[in-house]
Amino acid sequence: MFDEDLAFSSIAGLATMLRSKDISAVELTQFYLDRLQRIGCALNAVVTLMPEVALRDAARADNDLRAGLDRGPLHGIPYGMKDIVAAIGAPTTWGAEPFRDRIIPQDANVVRKLREAGAVLTAKLATIEIAGGMGYNNPNACLTGACGNPWNPETWTSGSSSGSAAAVAAACVPFAIGSDTSGSILFPAAFTGTAGLRATFGRVGRSGVMTLCWTLDRLGPLCRSAEDCGLVLEAIVGDDPDDLSTLPDRYRYRRADPRRNGFRFAVPDGACRGVDPDVQHNFEASLAILAEIGTVEVVELPDFPYVEMASIITAAEAYAAFDSFIGSGRIAELTAQKSHGHRFANALLPAHDYIRAQRIRLIAQQSFAKLTQRYDAVVAPSLGVVATSIADDFEFGLPRAGGVPLNLAGVLAGTPTISVFNGLSGSGLPTGIQFAGAALTENAILDAAHDLEIRQAMQHLRPRTDAIGSRSPERQP
Repeated sequence: MFDEDLAFSSIAGLATMLRSKDISAVELTQFYLDRLQRIGCALNAVVTLMPEVALRDAARADNDLRAGLDRGPLHGIPYGMKDIVAAIGAPTTWGAEPFRDRIIPQDANVVRKLREAGAVLTAKLATIEIAGGMGYNNPNACLTGACGNPWNPETWTSGSSSGSAAAVAAACVPFAIGSDTSGSILFPAAFTGTAGLRATFGRVGRSGVMTLCWTLDRLGPLCRSAEDCGLVLEAIVGDDPDDLSTLPDRYRYRRADPRRNGFRFAVPDGACRGVDPDVQHNFEASLAILAEIGTVEVVELPDFPYVEMASIITAAEAYAAFDSFIGSGRIAELTAQKSHGHRFANALLPAHDYIRAQRIRLIAQQSFAKLTQRYDAVVAPSLGVVATSIADDFEFGLPRAGGVPLNLAGVLAGTPTISVFNGLSGSGLPTGIQFAGAALTENAILDAAHDLEIRQAMQHLRPRTDAIGSRSPERQP
């Protein structure tokens, strides 16, 4: 097997090789550590390499398999972690200079769960500083510098799970964990041609993870396929006594194949209004395929001030989460100039605005539930644009142009959404399609996304990573 074929293998494919002894967990881990050093660092995707921890855990995975102890599909599979999540063996920097050397001497719940599943943590991966919570104008608001997109390193990965998406897209790890408050898994997935899953709010415990917004923050996988996302999600759900928002419901990834009665899809009216022509072309091609495996109905997305609600809720909760840090004056050490005064303004946010936003949010949740419960998935472009320049200025807003606010509807409702790769633009950059479902219906949207992936056969499209290693990273991990 060529190195590139091995690197881009699915989790199931790697698991088969491990059990057939075609490769050991130690060999596989060293292989991905080398790619992280050579390619991931050149993309500014890596904050800290963890070879000692990784090779120790990989050796344990090999020993367990030899002893007949199989911990499941992630046993012996290397992965990366967004650096807002605490893990023993590396600093937890939150992507920000003031926290560069901060050590948290315990593993986050999600790290513990992945270790119990036999997965091997190889690196802490780049994030926009404070996960974008202090505001930023440019992609370089990151401890590692601007994170390059493997499809074209002069373009961005989007934020804030920038390193997680870049590392998976460049096959430096088979999967990574990101976080999402208002699109920080979905948007990087769309820009990098990966699969990103934001599960139902409460599915994944958040203890040991930086808090930006208590009522919106979620963790989730970035992978190469919807199927891989399901395998990772099963390993990380539930049982977090230190996060009282965690749902007790168990989750098992089960793919319904074939689906006897077909799917029921909804498309919000205006889903392609104002989006890039390439995004619209690829979305319409995807819709034609979805129409072959189910019904497609145009619907109205419930009309609410989604942007304003999300902005007010995030602003108020982020200020509460970081009031001590802001009060210390160390906010001036952040890279983003916008951050120096951005959150101070939120101290003046009236309490009644926050309360009103949460009350309207409840009504919006109920309306969105009525819509999603009638369908297996509501679909729309994940982003209205393809990857933007790594040097762009976002003074007038991040690049989320066009379409309808389906992403924010799912954010505020706490319902699951997955973005998957559905084509390339004329300039060779990925586009994505999102599948949004009702609460706790992850398997339905994963099934639909998987069937689209199989029929569109995008898995043979890969970014060229051979030349990336010659780039010089802004810093060494």
